[in-house]
Amino acid sequence: MKNSTARLIIVLAIISIGSGLLLALTYNFTIPSIEANAAREQEIAILETLPGATKYEEIAGTEYSMYKGFDDTGKLIGISYVAEGGGFQGIIKMMIGINPEKEEITGIKILSHSETPGLGARIGEAGFQGQFAGKSINDSFVAKEDVEAITGATISSKAVAGIIKDSLPKAMEQYKASGGGK
Repeated sequence: MKNSTARLIIVLAIISIGSGLLLALTYNFTIPSIEANAAREQEIAILETLPGATKYEEIAGTEYSMYKGFDDTGKLIGISYVAEGGGFQGIIKMMIGINPEKEEITGIKILSHSETPGLGARIGEAGFQGQFAGKSINDSFVAKEDVEAITGATISSKAVAGIIKDSLPKAMEQYKASGGGK
């Protein structure tokens, strides 16, 4: 009896170590692909949040990851930046596009979230995200007032509006400090 218990413990230990090693190897093998996909999604989001932009360049020295978008002639279309904050179930990360001359949002794109599927996850739908395009950066961004909340996902809707409201002044300040707006 004692011998079978020891054998069982050894077998379980070997299986556990093997499983852990397999997971670690899988992670190391897939992480470059995951990072490449995230970078590609971010590039697409930059251009989506700046309609008319065909190329972009990163603005160095800012707290947010911030980018200038240009059209084919080299004319500045606007800036786009990554903002994140807490949602109902985790961090919501989004790209926000701004036309600094008109002081309005050109678009937003949810990059990642862990909101409830079927409810809060609807923040990723074009209908919800589209309502922010054309809004003044000076709007109040309050869900159920000047932002249409998603039924059953008020907390997620408020979170998106809050992230935008909190990040806009900082982003504009950083853009101006980096030499923009001159």
